Amino acid sequence: MNFNCPGSQSFKQPRPENIRCPFCGEDTEIWSDEISATCPKCKKTVFKKPTQCCLDWCKYAKDCVGPEIYNKYMKNKKNVIE
Repeated sequence: MNFNCPGSQSFKQPRPENIRCPFCGEDTEIWSDEISATCPKCKKTVFKKPTQCCLDWCKYAKDCVGPEIYNKYMKNKKNVIE
């Protein structure tokens, strides 16, 4: 049996999301596996609203998405908090 966790899909198969820049109002593309991006108009860093996902609490998260994706997520999340 091959199980695919639905919570990890946005990390395994990232998709673009448009977030409105709070500084200039320009739509900024941030991929679902990223936390921030640079606004194409004003060049400031735009962050997604912080939310919890399965990578924050699931004991199988690193095995589910792989260590590279898991470590990148945790590093990005830590940088946003600091």
